[in-house]
Formats: sequence, C-alpha cells, structure tokens
Amino acid sequence: MKIINTLYIVLFFGFIGSVNAQVAVTGSVVDEKNNAIFGATISLTNSDNTFGVLTDDNGTFQLNVPQGIYQFEVRFLGYVSQQRSIDITSTDAFDLDTIVLIESVEKLQSVEVIGRARTDYNSDYSFSATKVAIKNKELPQAITSVTKELIADRLAFQLPDAVKTVSNVTVTGLYNHYNIRGITQADDGQVLNGMRTRQYYFLQPITAHLERVEVIKGPSSVTFSSADPGGTVNMVTKKPLTEKRSEVSLTTGSFGTLRATADFTGPLNESKTLLYRFNAAFQEADSFRDVVNNNAILISPSLSYIPNENTSLNVEMIYSDAEGNLDRGQPIFGAINGEFDLNSTPITRNVGASSDHYKNKEFIFMANFSKKFTENFGFNAQFMKQTWDEDLAEHRVGGSVVDIEGNVIPTLARLRYDERQQFWETDNFSTYFTYDIKKGKVTNKILVGFDGTRWERKIGAGFLRARRYLTVDGGQSNFDPENPDDFQQIVVDGVTIPKPAAAFFNLANPFNGARDVSDYNLSELSIPANLTSSSGIYLQNQFKVGKFSALINLRYEWFTDIFDYKGDEGEFKTNAFVPRIGLTYEVTNSISAYATYLEGFQPHTNTVSLSPSAEGFFWAASPSRFDPLESSLTEVGAKGEFLNGKVFANLAIFNITQKNILLGDTFDLETLTTRGEQRSTGFEMDISGYVSPNFQLTASYGFADAEIVEDAIEEFIGEPIGGAPKHTANFWARYDFMNKTLKGIGFGLGAQYVDERFTWYNPTYATDRVLLPDYTVFDAAVYYKPNNTGIQLTLKLNNLFDETYWLGGLNPSRLGPGAPRNVLLNATYKF
Repeated sequence: MKIINTLYIVLFFGFIGSVNAQVAVTGSVVDEKNNAIFGATISLTNSDNTFGVLTDDNGTFQLNVPQGIYQFEVRFLGYVSQQRSIDITSTDAFDLDTIVLIESVEKLQSVEVIGRARTDYNSDYSFSATKVAIKNKELPQAITSVTKELIADRLAFQLPDAVKTVSNVTVTGLYNHYNIRGITQADDGQVLNGMRTRQYYFLQPITAHLERVEVIKGPSSVTFSSADPGGTVNMVTKKPLTEKRSEVSLTTGSFGTLRATADFTGPLNESKTLLYRFNAAFQEADSFRDVVNNNAILISPSLSYIPNENTSLNVEMIYSDAEGNLDRGQPIFGAINGEFDLNSTPITRNVGASSDHYKNKEFIFMANFSKKFTENFGFNAQFMKQTWDEDLAEHRVGGSVVDIEGNVIPTLARLRYDERQQFWETDNFSTYFTYDIKKGKVTNKILVGFDGTRWERKIGAGFLRARRYLTVDGGQSNFDPENPDDFQQIVVDGVTIPKPAAAFFNLANPFNGARDVSDYNLSELSIPANLTSSSGIYLQNQFKVGKFSALINLRYEWFTDIFDYKGDEGEFKTNAFVPRIGLTYEVTNSISAYATYLEGFQPHTNTVSLSPSAEGFFWAASPSRFDPLESSLTEVGAKGEFLNGKVFANLAIFNITQKNILLGDTFDLETLTTRGEQRSTGFEMDISGYVSPNFQLTASYGFADAEIVEDAIEEFIGEPIGGAPKHTANFWARYDFMNKTLKGIGFGLGAQYVDERFTWYNPTYATDRVLLPDYTVFDAAVYYKPNNTGIQLTLKLNNLFDETYWLGGLNPSRLGPGAPRNVLLNATYKF
C-alpha cells in the first residue's frame, strides 16, 4: 500500500503543477519544402514540469506555461528533432516563429545498449535476428515487433495479450504458449534479448520491463540454436536512454486487478557516458476462473556505460517472484454419444482447490560488451545467468471416473494431486567478431561467432503424487474391470466405483475449497538431475551490390545431454549443420522484395515438456537418444515503408516442414520412433504505423494450411495440426482528437478473429480432440490527457460484446476459455 499511496501523491502534484500557466508560447513547424507538419510533438521542460502539445492542421501550436527557463524540443517521426534553451521572462506571448525540421537518416547502434528513441507502434530494426543491428526492410525474413507504446495503449499486461496482434500467432490456451504459422511450439523456455532461458510455460510473463516483443518467423536455429519452426518470440528489455524520462502507472479493474509500475531512466553524469534505467512492477490479479490468481513482483535495474562511440557496456538484472494457481483449464463432461459439449460446464469451472499454489522465483543477470577496434573491425560478447525455482501443489484432472464395470461416468472427473519442487540454472554465452568491407558499390558485413548454453536441473528435485485408483494392497494402478476385487471401492450417488488415489471432482456439483490431502496415497518420486550443453560456431555475411543484397549463414551445432547427472549418468550427443540464405532486392526506395531458405533443429530434450509423445522421458530416460526434430522454411515476401517511414507493411508467403516427430506409446519408451511429420503452407500480412499524426494502427491477416503428414494415430493423417486455426485477423487503432472542443480525448478500437481449431495435446493414450469454434472479440478504450499535465487516463473494455469463446485447449479436460467482458482503469504520469 505504501507504493500505491506514493504514486497517488505523485499524480496529485502532477495535477497541481498544471494550474499556474501564464505565458502563451506559439510557433509553427514545417518541413524543408515549407509544408506544414501536422502532429509534431512540442515540449517545454524545466526542473519542475514538462508541458507538451501537438501541432494542428496548419503546423501551428500554442502552450501556456509559467515564466522560467525551459528546454524546448520539437520531434516528429522521420525528422531530426530540434532542441534549444529558451528564457521566458515576459508575461506577454512568446513567439518561436517558424521551425524547419530536416528529414533524418537514422544510424543504428551496433548493439542494443541504449534504449529505442521512437515512441510509436513501429520498430524498424532488430538486433536478435542476425546478432547485429539490421533494418527490418533489409532482413530477408518476416519479423513483427510489438512496441511498448502498443502494449501500453492496449493495456496488454501479459505477454500473450501483447503478441495477439501479430499475424498467424495465436495462444494455445491459458499459458505462455503459441501456435505460430500453424505449428504449435515445442521448445521449453523463453528467448530474452536473443538469449535462451529455461522455465515452464505455465505462468504468463508480465510486460512492464519490455521495450518490445519481436516475433521472428521461421525456424531461426542459425541464430537461436534450438528453435521452433513456426517462429520465435523474443522479449527485448528496456535499455537506458540518454535523456531523463520518468513514468509511474496505476491500474485497477475487473477480477480484483491491482497493478503499479515505475520506469525511470536517464544519464548519471553530465557527459552522458553512464546511463541508468529502473523498472519495477507489482501485480495482484484474480481471474474469472474459479480459485485462480496471478500475483507478481518484478524488479529490473540496468546500467549502460558508453565512454566513447567505440566502446559500450550494458548490465541488467531481472528479479521476478510470481505466485498463483496453476490453471489447468476448464474440464467438460466426457463424450456423450461420441460428442463433447463445450457448454456442459461453465467457463469458470476449475478443478483446483483453494489450498493449491504455484510459485516461481526467477533471477536473471545479463551483460553485453562491445568494442570497435577500428572503423571496420569490432567485437561483441554477451552473457546471461538464470536461476529458476518451482514450488507446486495442485489438483488436476487425471482421467475419467469409471464404475465397477468399467463404464465411464461423464459427470465425474478423477483427480490427480501433485506436490513438486525443482531448481534450474542456465548459463548462456555468445561472442562474435565483425568485419566490414566496402569497395565501391559493394559492401560486405562479415560476422564470425560462438554460442554456448548450459542448462542444469539440480539434484533434489522431486514430487509427491497421487493418481489413478487405489488397490486393496495400498498401491495405485489403472482400473482393470476384469479384476474389480483388486481395487478399493466406494459408493457415489448409488453407484459403486473404484476409489481414486486422490479424489474425484463432480462437474455437476463442484467443490473448490481447501482439500485435506493427508489421507491421499502419495507416492514419493524423484526427478533425476539433468545437464544439457549446446555449443555452436557460425559464419554470417551480409553483402550488398547496389539494390541487391544477400544474407548467408552457416552454423555448426553440437549438443550433449547427460540424464541422471551425477548419478547413473546416461550421455547422448547430436550435432547439426544449420544454413540460412536470403536475398533482398530494393524495388524502390520504400519497397523491397525478398526470398529466403532456413533450416532448424531441436534436440528432443528441449521439447520433452510440451511433446505429447516425449513426456514419459521427463522422468525415465533421455529423449536425446533420438534424432532431433528437423525443420525447413521457404519464404518469399515484400516489405515497404510508406509516409516517410511512418507506416510499415510486410507480406509473406511461406512453406514449413517439420520431421522426426516422436511417434508411439508415450510411456512405452522402447516403441517410440522418429517418423512423424507436419507441414504448413500459407501467407500473412502485417501493417502498422501512423496513418496521420493523430491516428495510428496495427492490422494483420494470416492464413495457414497446417496438416499432419505422418502420425502414430492413423486417423490424424491429413487432418489439421492441433491448435492451428486456418484464418486469423487482428486490428487495433488509436485516434486522438485535435480540435479545441475534444482536444486531449482519444479512442481505441480493436478486434481479433480466430478460426476454428482442434485442441493440440494428443498422445497415443488419450486421442480425443475437441474442435473449438471460431470467434471474434472486440476491445475498446477511451483516453484522456489533461493539457500540460503529463497525465493520461485510460478506460479499457475487453471483450466488448461479452463473447463466449475458447482461446485454445490441450484436451477435453483442459480447455482455455477467454475472459468475459471486463474493464481496466489506468492512470499514467510522465514527468
């Protein structure tokens, strides 16, 4: 409460500071051709306040400010900003006359140690896709960025909310898990600033410390080592800025949501060689789902040291402490006459108990050092260490309840109970040399590097489990209707059933209170320690000849998995060559066409938690004994920048194949083979930016024909991949009024359409798939920015028309319903 009270005080004094306006500061802004610039940002800043306004249709502006000395600045996208100091000593009007802005040619820093200066829906470059800064229009691969401005306008507090505006990206349920271009993700962990982390996908990361989220389409193993074929979601953290900026934010809303964030940045010395950034977030949030919440604390400081243009160092830390309930999803009644009824239970239904919990504690340290020895020759090194702890107690659906004759009772769900603790540690290292050669119209940018990753699941991990049915001798087993007397029996509603080892859940008469687990028959199981290491050397060359450029990569990767580390060790090794070749041609100054071929690979150790066929290996053996998942991408497309770089568009046509998917009985490990194959063909379009200075939008459409080519379940062959909608479309726009009557008021409107798709998790022991209906959901927002205060109030309505829909699902007992209509109220103060 102290944090919240302090932020309320800050907001109050922000309002008070706007009362003493006295002098009218006027002027106009034009370009080099004397055309009026509509929507340029005008700001006056002193030690006490910041006053701001946008230019009108004629390029003119007026600000009312108290007397004093101010730092005056004019900014407009695509132009060089202007700053100067002005001294307002008179009470009369202060005329700044006509200000001419010059079109800018942005020069990218070589590594990302200084924060992004733009403040719109576009990010026109990426570091992670190629290790070095490259403009998106020159990259022969589709990449879509979701900037912090778009995240803020949409109040997208969790990562899945942030990425849902991207073409061909949909969540598969209630977790941090996606289907991209028709292929459901299989790789554990997240990618942060281009480096791989390891943690489960159950809780959705909060976005308060993120500068942008990049969705890099295709199997980018040449960059990220083990990588999903559909694409990689890369989270880019906020970096320090050379100018002082401060922001605090408070949010409340439906489902008990309370949230506070802070973001401070700027120089620590006069020479601006030492910069800092500090981000913090606090969140308490329940859910429309029964006994589900997601509480989190995030603290993320960073420092950048840039003594000269040839040397830079960035160090940052991220501490995250999240606690909630592991929401396994909505269970529905068992199939009746072969059909599942999505409405047989309410979307709020959850089988968990109020005494359950899921706790994650994560600490990440990252450092990036860059040195340019000569104008052409440079060096970069990046290191990350991550620790991740898990503490779980949960009830979940373990299967159907049967009567003593083996008949399924569709209204009852057999529960499984787990208490689990794990401790993981990840080290990630990357280093490379760059050498640039320019001779006439020919340019070569050569990169040679090495990556190394080490992940260890520590000794001491284990769990207590109750599942299946109790035998008369006190054991646990699947029920055998041929020998019912071997099982303990109870009577429920007049029906005799074998007694579940944990409990059962009555879907028609639910109970979610605290459950006494003392009489559960808990089995004590250990989780073997595991050590995986992966190393890669790679060569990259981007060369340009006039309007033609090519990006060529070759990576050699070797991977080692040691199962039961420091015990009865079993070691398995694999290696792979991974190529990429991409060609780009500048059709005009603003439009380029490209074609690319990529390959990817994933050792099965990295996919064991999410693969329906490999999960048995998590406890029993190393799945790295099998050939890794292999994938390839062929893609052609076009990219364009319009309205002087204010609008960016991307169109892509793609074909993806994935093979060596494990097939066979999940728990009969000796029967598994790597013969599975999937294919996805489609196209997509993304567009974002300023249509006019007070109107910006992002829109996308995606089509993916994703098909199972080979599978252990014969009837699945030729059917759609689970979790893959054929059509998706997204739209979000913000419009701010410029006339005097409504000035300071803005509106936001968004929509998301997702086609029908099957649940995605289908091992051989549970092959039921549920076809989830298509849906269209609308969101809306109202913004109010009181003049010269630095404050913005946002009222956001999600699911405007209260649509009942399902985001996705794993299987019939684990569906992911979307939230009903809900409201958020946010107050942000920038000073």
